Amino acid sequence: MENKAKPFLKWAGGKSQLIETIYENLPTDFNNIDTYIEPFIGGGAILFSMIEKFPHIKNFIINDINKDLTNVYKCIKLHPDVLIYNLSSLVDKYKSLNSLVEKENYYYEIRELYNCDKPNDFLSAAYFIFLNKTCFNGLYRVNRLNKFNVPFGKKLNPTIFDKENIYACSTALQNVTILTGDYRLVTSYITNKSFVYLDPPYKPVSNTSNFNAYSSSIFDDNEQIELLHVCEKISSKNALFMASNSNHSMFDTLYSQYNIKRIDAKRSINSKGNLRGNVKEILITNY
Repeated sequence: MENKAKPFLKWAGGKSQLIETIYENLPTDFNNIDTYIEPFIGGGAILFSMIEKFPHIKNFIINDINKDLTNVYKCIKLHPDVLIYNLSSLVDKYKSLNSLVEKENYYYEIRELYNCDKPNDFLSAAYFIFLNKTCFNGLYRVNRLNKFNVPFGKKLNPTIFDKENIYACSTALQNVTILTGDYRLVTSYITNKSFVYLDPPYKPVSNTSNFNAYSSSIFDDNEQIELLHVCEKISSKNALFMASNSNHSMFDTLYSQYNIKRIDAKRSINSKGNLRGNVKEILITNY
């Protein structure tokens, strides 16, 4: 039996827990959709599920501003064997270290290499996955110099990668167009048979929940307003969209012409353990 592709990263705001809720809120004429577009790909939970569940969709287009993230997708798509070879070397070294102190030193050694020395795309992708699975709580955060700065996660024996899943993801990505850059890039691909799922960096609902440092660019209120304009452009092309965001009153006004539904979401990534758990989010649709 063929393995189903699933996310190969832990990602803040990942939608694995919300797949069924998102499916319940798809448009009734979803069978007419021939192109699925995701401008903020992140961990890819919805993408991989869509590929498996809706074989009638012929075109998949994904994008992210984080070029190191999209590089991982490209490496998995094109040459999973090379990526697995590089990952295996990192994992073997990590497992050979007996103490947590040794593992921590190795983590920071790889983090330094990732930030400063990337001899090829496949080694960079291997560093990316390794750091994601050994850093604190699976966070991806960079500073204003675009340097990854998440501390060590103090894990003795984490599962860093699943070889069979890497191959399954490679198979799933064969018909996926992978873009790198500003999310507005995708608008040129939109037709009246497109469905666009937008999962941008969320507007924080409190000071302690302020996490959107996936890249050195800041996704502030002005960007949230610009995102509305992109949604309007999608609608002007007679395409359908769904957007996720935090349960903030700003969006009730901003998206008043669209449908807004409040849903329950489970969040497992936060710098403060007591702030993880069930939270309210919103789904915005133009149908």
